[in-house]
Amino acid sequence: MRTGIAVPPPVLVLGGSGFIGRHVVARLVAAGQPVTVLTRRRASARHLILLPTVDVVEGDCMDRDTLMRLCVPAVAVINLVGILHERGTSTFARVHVDLPRLLVDVCKAAGVQRIVHMSAVGADARGGASRYMRSKGEGEDVVAHSGLEWTILRPSIVFGREDRFLNLFARLARSLPLLAIGGADARFQPIYVRDLAACVEHVLNDDATIGQRYSLCGPKAYSLRELVSYAGEVSGHRRPVIGLPPAAAKLQALALELLPGTLMSRDNLASMTRDNVCEGPFPSIFGFAPTALEAVAPTYLAPDAIKSPYDEFREHSGR
Repeated sequence: MRTGIAVPPPVLVLGGSGFIGRHVVARLVAAGQPVTVLTRRRASARHLILLPTVDVVEGDCMDRDTLMRLCVPAVAVINLVGILHERGTSTFARVHVDLPRLLVDVCKAAGVQRIVHMSAVGADARGGASRYMRSKGEGEDVVAHSGLEWTILRPSIVFGREDRFLNLFARLARSLPLLAIGGADARFQPIYVRDLAACVEHVLNDDATIGQRYSLCGPKAYSLRELVSYAGEVSGHRRPVIGLPPAAAKLQALALELLPGTLMSRDNLASMTRDNVCEGPFPSIFGFAPTALEAVAPTYLAPDAIKSPYDEFREHSGR
């Protein structure tokens, strides 16, 4: 008679190959949880393929048949898909509203009750400061009224070795004599990507988080001006930071919006008319204090920070 250890059902992660997703997946794998990652391009998830208990599937997250096939064996779904800039058919409405609606419908049809949805601080379907924030709010409403066992996480800006926030400013400081920015006085409360990943893992295993929304921020708030100055200073390229008046900021955002890569858009600028901070302390249910920006940023921004081909692997594996 053959015996064996039963393999638990997988968690399906959408957006698992992205900056936040790769840390979430690594965290779940370290806990022994089988994970299925759906990605549009398998090559973009090559850093996950070698992780044990991870199955990387290439496909379109907006394809109902694909979602159904992957949801049927899943015990839960984590939706990390989001965009900061609209391109072609990848609009805020499609990604932040239509996808959650489709995902909720498929979860119900497949019998998946548990869903964790990543939103953002400031998301508000009716009063959001930008189309991005309003679409995020609409997506939250879809999930919250789904009848599923949901939890919504609402982080501020997320930082970490592969972030596109502090790294961007450090890169600009290396190449420009000064930095002129719109929304210089906008306030952010950055959270460390590993802390965010720990929160995702926690809510999956704590039924007390079902039906709750959690705003997740780091221990300190900063103005955008302070963050830009800090990135330049730590990277060894201290630069003057000039805050643009509203009219000039809109012109700059329009120009950047039209360039390849889209560093900034008018909608991003609109988002910064409201502070991106948490109103209260870090939720005690997670059982830890969030990591300070200053404790991590120098490890990847400083000129003498260790750079090696193995850094990315170590970061993903949690070592």
